[in-house]
Amino acid sequence: MTTMGVGVGANIFKGRFHMLFSSSSSYSCCVKQQLRFSLGRIGHGHGRVSFCTSPNPNSETVTTTESSSSDIIKDAGNMLDIRVGRIIKAWRHEEADSLYVEEVDVGEAEPRIICSGLVNYIPIHLLQDTKVVVLANLKPRNMRGVKSNGMLLAASDASHQSVELLQPPETSLPGHRIWFGDQNQPPPSTTPATPNQIQKKKIWELVQPHLKTNASCVAMLGEDLMLTSQGAVVCASLKNANIA
Repeated sequence: MTTMGVGVGANIFKGRFHMLFSSSSSYSCCVKQQLRFSLGRIGHGHGRVSFCTSPNPNSETVTTTESSSSDIIKDAGNMLDIRVGRIIKAWRHEEADSLYVEEVDVGEAEPRIICSGLVNYIPIHLLQDTKVVVLANLKPRNMRGVKSNGMLLAASDASHQSVELLQPPETSLPGHRIWFGDQNQPPPSTTPATPNQIQKKKIWELVQPHLKTNASCVAMLGEDLMLTSQGAVVCASLKNANIA
């Protein structure tokens, strides 16, 4: 939402992926298995492959699956390289009225430059020295002459009039990994996908429509929490809001 483009809270892919991952046909079963296999290869063998007897959506066949659609979405979510970041400084983009440019510490040797379409939603002074949630394994994109290398994740209401950056726990540090799961479980052992894999497999497009805050403003992927080693990711006040 806020970085690789200027649209706020777009759910472009929601309808398409809802249809793809419906459990009503053996065709969708095969689609899910194909993605499971792809994610398994990306995750260095951590995925599981199940079987479907026919790709014909009109045939009545018996299928065998090892995981539900929600498990596949969670696996895809954990192929994203989401990290705690800290905005070192922010300024207005000289060529785009709706964009900020931020210098963000994500735990690497050098800070990243990220563009975000937040000018109409968040005053610039609230960005300075602020901890944020960064999607770090998207391909860099040229934003009006500035190469943006990442995405700041934010929640927005249904009308897209209110936007709030996601907030990692105060005790978390730049570079800390963020994942989806249960607080009683360890973080996933899989290595995040490469930017090329994210683009080719359309992993972000699959995951994003399922990202929302709950009634307590906690960031969720379906029924799974967005977590750091220090606790859950939240937003300030937006309940049941879209995240992008």
